[in-house]
Amino acid sequence: MFQGVLFDLDGVITDTAEYHYLAWKKLGEELGISIDRGFNEQLKGVSREDSLNLILAYGGQTDVYSPEEFAAFAKRKNDNYVEMIQQISPENIYPGILKLLQDLKKAGVKTALASASKNGPVLLDKMSLSSYFDTIVDPGSVAAGKPAPDIFAAAAEQLNVPVNACIGIEDSQAGITAIKASGALPVGIGKAEDLGSDIPLLPSTAELTYAYLKNVWEHKNENTHS
Repeated sequence: MFQGVLFDLDGVITDTAEYHYLAWKKLGEELGISIDRGFNEQLKGVSREDSLNLILAYGGQTDVYSPEEFAAFAKRKNDNYVEMIQQISPENIYPGILKLLQDLKKAGVKTALASASKNGPVLLDKMSLSSYFDTIVDPGSVAAGKPAPDIFAAAAEQLNVPVNACIGIEDSQAGITAIKASGALPVGIGKAEDLGSDIPLLPSTAELTYAYLKNVWEHKNENTHS
């Protein structure tokens, strides 16, 4: 039986992707770089610094700014984002997530937040979910962001369970790649064309239940090699 569940935040627990998009768009406009929703898909699940590098490359502004200016841009984006997420509340929790967390806690399964968002603790607090998580990985503490496996490996380590005894839940391609590389079992929220058809997939979190995870775990060999 699996011993831990490693959760992504954006697109799995709640939807803050829109706020990220608006905050990046605002910064892009200040730098004379226009980004649209299509380009924004590349930023999902990616760290703040890596996202900024992608935006600067897109606008032909790689190596234009000093490290200090780069850090100031990243901070400005985050300030805009933090201002926007003040309105998040328990009403913003995705369908099925609260019940799943309650059931995992009842069953004694450990849970970790493995999100690239440095605002994870604030968001969990605003949604009154902090008490359901045994640990939150600080994305700044891992060597490489998703699609590298570091954050999921760190999450399992902080839970003190083997990573191959964990299920990772993600909605981004970078996140699924990271879970696979870590040795955890991936469960995707989204479409096969975005996340691949070689993993257990659900169209939304409404179908994400403890019973579903148990079923996936029991059939993991056929699921992961189908």
